[in-house]
Amino acid sequence: MRILLDECVPRRLMQNLPFDVATVPGIGCAGLQNGDLLRAACNGFDVFLTLDQNLQYQQNLAHFPIAILVVCAPSSRYEDILPFVPGILSALDTIKSGDLVILPR
Repeated sequence: MRILLDECVPRRLMQNLPFDVATVPGIGCAGLQNGDLLRAACNGFDVFLTLDQNLQYQQNLAHFPIAILVVCAPSSRYEDILPFVPGILSALDTIKSGDLVILPR
């Protein structure tokens, strides 16, 4: 499984995910708007992990053949996201293309 971390997600989270994980800046897509970013993510990634809780209202996600995992952490600080790691790993066990999973829920 290949996972792309949005710019708002701390890179340090990569160490907690036992998958092939890349970052938006790492693939040369820093600064892209959500639609363009999701189109780029569809090329080779299975899951787009973000903290952007408005993404589902800004884009028609049905047009993108990628699973989207939204973490509703109180901030983008690594320490605030760390408690969500068990839920992220659990969601990644069952997530499939086209799914939108919002944690917590």
